[in-house]
Amino acid sequence: MDADLWQEAINDEMDSLESNKTWHLVDLPPGCKPIGCKWILKKKLKPDGTVEKYKARLVAKGFRQRENIDFFDTFSPVTRITSIRVLISIAAIYNLIVHQMDVKTAFLNGDLEEEIYMEQPEGFVIHGQETKVCKLDKSLYGLKQAPKQWHEKFDNLMILNGFRLNESGKCIYYKCDGNICTIICLYVDDMLIFGSNLSAINNVKSLLSNNFDMKDLGEASVILGIKITRSEKGISLDQSHYVEKILKKYGYFNCKPACTPYDPSVKLFKNIGDSVRQTEYASIIGSLRYATDCTRPDIAYVVGLLCRFTSRPSNEHWHAIERVMRYLKRTMNLGLHYQRFPAVLEGYSDADWNTLSDDSKATSGFIFSIAGGAVSWKSKKQTILAQSTMESEMIALATASEEASWLRCLLSEIPLWEKPMPAVLIHCDSTAAIAKIENRFYNGKRRQIRRKHSTVRELITTGAVRVDHVRTNDNLADPLTKGLAREKVQNTSVKMGLMPMK
Repeated sequence: MDADLWQEAINDEMDSLESNKTWHLVDLPPGCKPIGCKWILKKKLKPDGTVEKYKARLVAKGFRQRENIDFFDTFSPVTRITSIRVLISIAAIYNLIVHQMDVKTAFLNGDLEEEIYMEQPEGFVIHGQETKVCKLDKSLYGLKQAPKQWHEKFDNLMILNGFRLNESGKCIYYKCDGNICTIICLYVDDMLIFGSNLSAINNVKSLLSNNFDMKDLGEASVILGIKITRSEKGISLDQSHYVEKILKKYGYFNCKPACTPYDPSVKLFKNIGDSVRQTEYASIIGSLRYATDCTRPDIAYVVGLLCRFTSRPSNEHWHAIERVMRYLKRTMNLGLHYQRFPAVLEGYSDADWNTLSDDSKATSGFIFSIAGGAVSWKSKKQTILAQSTMESEMIALATASEEASWLRCLLSEIPLWEKPMPAVLIHCDSTAAIAKIENRFYNGKRRQIRRKHSTVRELITTGAVRVDHVRTNDNLADPLTKGLAREKVQNTSVKMGLMPMK
């Protein structure tokens, strides 16, 4: 049964390539070497884990391409997951309609500028013309320039039809006609379309369908494995099915739930002994990393901490990772909720200087929220060795200020956002760091800290950010720098917008 379904998928792919006129057969010119190709077979799954369809794709062996001969530039921008969360929060505030479309075989739409020859696909070698090769007229998956050529094709189409590019998010396009606003967010071949009304969204769909082979997915429900749920109160993002999947995959689905992701009494250090199940440890970390980056800021600190020991984990590190899985078992149905709050962007910054680590470097953390839900966060070990709490807080403030400046620029080019843009308020619980920032001159001897001071001072002077004091108990960035007790974990999670899905 599976063999018939795979063959049907392969035949559909070949029909698509032929109708798209991706190549034509020619004799191989002297001195040229053709690149190979292979079939990639994959089952595409629904969010609940069931098979949606059998997918076959012909992929060129791009590793055999020669630089400056078969390809030149290869860079292609991709939407940051932060940008997607920002747009979802804006949709919640302004009650925008959100639809989704998928570009079928997106990379086949790119036009090639180089001469590339490829061997005939396995199973479809034309009888009597075995010595001929395929001269590619269109881009193909696997080619090094394929992502760039596709993005250029899409970008040119949008610009020619009156859309403007958001300079801070190179895959976000917007167009306004009076009070009607349309925003397109592109992630390779998946796109979200935000509109003030259904008519505006249908106009965009018609434009795209007339130029590309599109799949209309209707109202947005899943993007990059993240479920989008709409209610009367706003919009929610969650990965409950993904969390359930990784718990079952690694055998933790029936484990005893835990109230916190990390035990603050435990201190982890590098392993000097033998590695314990390193491959499995790295696999779990990768799975947790994706959940952290998309919808779970509450586990950002412990996952970032455990990432440092991926090369040689010990039993202590395994105990810590098991604690994370037990916490996810308890909080599997948590999701980020964006409500119809006023359009305000605010952030929190914190640092933990007393972290016990092998190199004594502090941990920075920041979080920014819109519409009652977190849109951007980070927990990261500092690269500079701070000599005091004030220095570690200043380093964290500089990192948070740079993110605030980028978010401010991103929002300033969203037509619906109120203009002029006010300074982004960043809350910090260190009075010493705030006092230093308010002083125009830094009188310290260390050049690295002076540069961080200059970064924050410049953004404050230009009106991009402003800093004020907040009590430590009210600092939402606190769980991004250290392990906390159960009550504080629950309180900060709610303030981040993490609440159970109904």
